Amino acid sequence: MFGIKSGDSHSPFSLGSTTLIAEGTELEGDLNFKGSLEVEGSITGNILSEDDDARIRILKGGSVKGDVWVATVLINGHVTGDIYASKQAKLASQAVVEGNVHYNLIEIEKGAEVVGSFVHEQPQTNVTAFPKEGRAEDSSESAKKAEKQS
Repeated sequence: MFGIKSGDSHSPFSLGSTTLIAEGTELEGDLNFKGSLEVEGSITGNILSEDDDARIRILKGGSVKGDVWVATVLINGHVTGDIYASKQAKLASQAVVEGNVHYNLIEIEKGAEVVGSFVHEQPQTNVTAFPKEGRAEDSSESAKKAEKQS
């Protein structure tokens, strides 16, 4: 009826769409979301998304007082709290972060400010690193040689 076909995955109202906290809007409390979140206003509370494709953009003039746990984080505003970006963190030229930045991949533009530490975190895998071939043989052979010499 309104031009949106049922089952249309490209609908602007489908899951994974963008949520906007507009300029002048003040939000107090923790925020859980899916998809994308754009912050032009201010949020006092932690921001969390368990969605691996989630993205937050804290735009110029936007501010967050609390921790941010989102896969991809782009900041060009002010964050007071720790950032946990499991995929990528990007600090644009107007970014001010008062807290630690935990990241897998990071991009920092000239002019960005961070009062805190950078913590590189490797994604956890279920793959075990095996020793190189030959190391076990080399150590047993050198042990045999040592026995022969004594």
